[in-house]
Amino acid sequence: MAGTDNKTGRLAIKFEHLLRGDGALVGGKNSSLGEMIQALVSKGVAVPSGFATTSQAYWLYVDHNQLREKIATLTAEWQQGHLTLAETGQTVRRLFLRGTWPPDVEEAIRAGYRELSATAGVKDLSVAVRSSATAEDLPDASFAGQQESFLNITGEGPLLDACRRCYASLFTDRAISYRQTKGFDHTSVALSIGIQRMVRSDAAGSGVMFSIDTESGFDKVVLINAAWGLGENVVQGAVNPDEYQVFKPLLGDTSLVPILEKKLGDKQIKMVYGTKDMPTRNVPTSKAERATFVLSDQEILQLGRWACTIEDHYKCPMDMEWAKDGITGELFIVQARPETVHSRRDAALMKTYKVANKGRVLIKGLSIGDAAVSGRLCLITSAKDIDKFVDNSILVTETTDPDWVPVMKRAAAIITDQGGRTSHAAIVSRELGLPAIVGTGNATYLLHSGQDVTVSCAEGTTGYVYDGISDITTQTVDLTGLPEVRTKVMLNLANPETAFRWWRLPVDGIGLARMEFVVSNAIQVHPMALVRYDTLKDDKAKEEIQS
Repeated sequence: MAGTDNKTGRLAIKFEHLLRGDGALVGGKNSSLGEMIQALVSKGVAVPSGFATTSQAYWLYVDHNQLREKIATLTAEWQQGHLTLAETGQTVRRLFLRGTWPPDVEEAIRAGYRELSATAGVKDLSVAVRSSATAEDLPDASFAGQQESFLNITGEGPLLDACRRCYASLFTDRAISYRQTKGFDHTSVALSIGIQRMVRSDAAGSGVMFSIDTESGFDKVVLINAAWGLGENVVQGAVNPDEYQVFKPLLGDTSLVPILEKKLGDKQIKMVYGTKDMPTRNVPTSKAERATFVLSDQEILQLGRWACTIEDHYKCPMDMEWAKDGITGELFIVQARPETVHSRRDAALMKTYKVANKGRVLIKGLSIGDAAVSGRLCLITSAKDIDKFVDNSILVTETTDPDWVPVMKRAAAIITDQGGRTSHAAIVSRELGLPAIVGTGNATYLLHSGQDVTVSCAEGTTGYVYDGISDITTQTVDLTGLPEVRTKVMLNLANPETAFRWWRLPVDGIGLARMEFVVSNAIQVHPMALVRYDTLKDDKAKEEIQS
């Protein structure tokens, strides 16, 4: 849907006046929020209200503080090797943070905030302040996580400070590096700021949702990750979240509950509201929170239906962020962008990996991708030590954020303690085409640098780290060259976990799944231990079964 020309020259625009075609004016994130409010609220999708500053406001700030030529000079010196990336980014960010507001831009932000607060009936409304670059959420460049967001901002003064920091974040080291890799001119990308009413997910939960399976691209499921508190921990991979899978074809029948799988994450921390000086903070979750799913079945199904509605409107697989208000109990979609990995993959080519002569299993986690690789581990626990990384090693760390991207590009594979399928480590690994195993829980405790291992993501949803160098073979099949046959071809699955990986094959269905694999992989309890549970004498075994 195209944007309208009468918005040109305006400095701040309410979301409900924006459309998807306004990306050059307010960036992909904000134009998508406007699109959803205009087209999908009437279909039941709830989106928090807000407004966006425009690219014109950004350029006015840049020119008011005479930054344009300075930015061009500094980035050119970095490209020529006269400055380091860190020196360049730090200098440009300092220029932005020391800048003053053009009076008309400042007044536009203040007026927009006052109106948003008045509409909500709150004097100083708590808002999320999100960056939306004019080159983000493109089909071949998501820019996800490259710029900063600030949550629980209250008051006009703190809002203007957060907006200034958003502008500065256009020149974080990771954003500069990403633009350089993708071939964007640093002086031609502007930044819009989205000021959006906060959803009180600090008192409930939030997370990320994809309208396809993130690993196989299987288009009949919705994948939802959920954790307690504000959503940054899920996005950054700081927690192991709950994971839910919903079967899309049956969502239209309200008498059914087509939830394929629910996995309980340990969710050890949650982000909640803090003080005015520190608006958010992480606190440990309670034992009850760790043992409880964030969402009820009906909430899972509601999000699944919204995912289908959003995907149907945008005509492509979608990556969405959601939040639940703990005060009202309402669910909201707070962001939606096109999925950028499987939408670019050649669906006709299927590459499979087979791992033979495996060593003992050292550790397990969630598999990202479907590849396998052998190599030497390099364990790094802090981003301050990334210069110690050995190229083409297998990176082991607790979690990653956008500052780790330069090292991730040089890795053969990635293993993390924390994170789910929608975490930063998972998303970037997919973009880079690297096998990754996330959410292992204790990889940095059990593994060490210099260790030879095999990382296998080729065996279903569980990823395995094997001791030693295994034999890895690959096979590529062009599905377009397969002839049609009159016989109905049915697929036999030894391991049901691999079902999604074979969905592109031209078969008529699954004819056999091995029950022993269902028991060992999904149920994980011997059937007779369940039959005779009341007579079990092993208290530890009974406790584990109960859990």
